[in-house]
Amino acid sequence: MSLDLDTRTGWPKDLCIFLDRYPRDAWLSHRNFGERMRFWMGVHGGFRQIGDALQNATADFREGEVTPDRFRQWFVPRLNYLLSHLHSHHQIEDFEYFPVLTEAEPRLARGFEVLEGDHEAIHRTIAELADAANAFMTTDVDSRDALLRSGERYADASDHLITQLTRHLDDEEDLIVPLVLDRGEEPLGISWEAHLQRTQGGR
Repeated sequence: MSLDLDTRTGWPKDLCIFLDRYPRDAWLSHRNFGERMRFWMGVHGGFRQIGDALQNATADFREGEVTPDRFRQWFVPRLNYLLSHLHSHHQIEDFEYFPVLTEAEPRLARGFEVLEGDHEAIHRTIAELADAANAFMTTDVDSRDALLRSGERYADASDHLITQLTRHLDDEEDLIVPLVLDRGEEPLGISWEAHLQRTQGGR
């Protein structure tokens, strides 16, 4: 089974040992679904919302429902928000969540390696998207054909990013949340208190 971000459709059986025990419909009501997980899932929800908005706006642009100039004005601040917050979010996961959870449950180590690789793939796509967005923004509005071509290139890159991000968020949650429900935030060392101790150097 391929675990490449662009082709996978979920986790193989050996990485579903906790997901099988704690399916999604049981998460929110579980006693171990604590403040850190609620915050983390809320951030993911925000990424999904802005991703949906970007995809819908891109579809409207492709269908001629919005002018290229208006579309450019709309997507820039939203795309910048998404990209800046993704960077900081991934850093927390790469340097805190993944190492701590891998140590706590080595059977999921391959999954966390895959998720870290996802981050690298997503940031490569972000670089491609940024290049396409810059080209779109600097294309002369009076050059309609060139504007539509650069807009289509941006739209393709944007769709690629949102597709990758959606798959990644789903799989990341399916790996992490069930483990947290099984063990608890505090015993795993990912509670807010543990986070503050790490970030403040144990003070």
